[in-house]
Amino acid sequence: MSQTILVVDDKPNVRAMLKDYLSEQGYRVVTAENGQDALYSARYEKPDLVLLDVMMPRLNGFQFLPAFRRESQAPVILLTAKIEEHDKVVGLELGADDYVTKPFGMRELLARVRAQLRRAGTPPIESTILNVGELRLDKNKRHVHVRERMVNLTPTEFDLLARLMASPGRVFTRAELLDNLNAAAMVERTVDVHVRNLRAKIEEDPANPKWIETIFSVGYRLKDEG
Repeated sequence: MSQTILVVDDKPNVRAMLKDYLSEQGYRVVTAENGQDALYSARYEKPDLVLLDVMMPRLNGFQFLPAFRRESQAPVILLTAKIEEHDKVVGLELGADDYVTKPFGMRELLARVRAQLRRAGTPPIESTILNVGELRLDKNKRHVHVRERMVNLTPTEFDLLARLMASPGRVFTRAELLDNLNAAAMVERTVDVHVRNLRAKIEEDPANPKWIETIFSVGYRLKDEG
């Protein structure tokens, strides 16, 4: 069955261009012209990935993201004409997994789409369980539990936590973690944003984390015991 991509953009020519191109690549493509219509489509179409414009009427991309994340953990790639780093960071903090800046090349966009779908897709047949203290991560089911509470992570957050849990106590540089996330155009500050989002979901007190420790001027590590 073809994977479904939801394209959300207020410009008809952009929607048509992306639909034609991605359909040629074998994807099923549905479109919406604003965030409000996109939420409705997402509930019924259950997209595997969302390409999301930021500047739209009625409900913009930044307003769409929190509402969508309450219902789905499908990867989201922002399509933004804004070039300020602040805007990109805001999008990541709200739950986006990646971004491309308009104008973008179609081959670059396709590579990012494929990378996100790979990370969010079917895991290996064999189950791989990681346990560190009260943290439990199932690579097969892509589930994460803190004590008995299951937490919903984006594909990027899941991969980041899996990398840290695979080597508890080891210090990872931001560059190492960024490379593991397979998002070539992201900057190292991106890792900080995803760590902040991850802490908000797994830590009792994100301001004083007991699991993911910041190593000043280097990067992060997962403590052997929380």
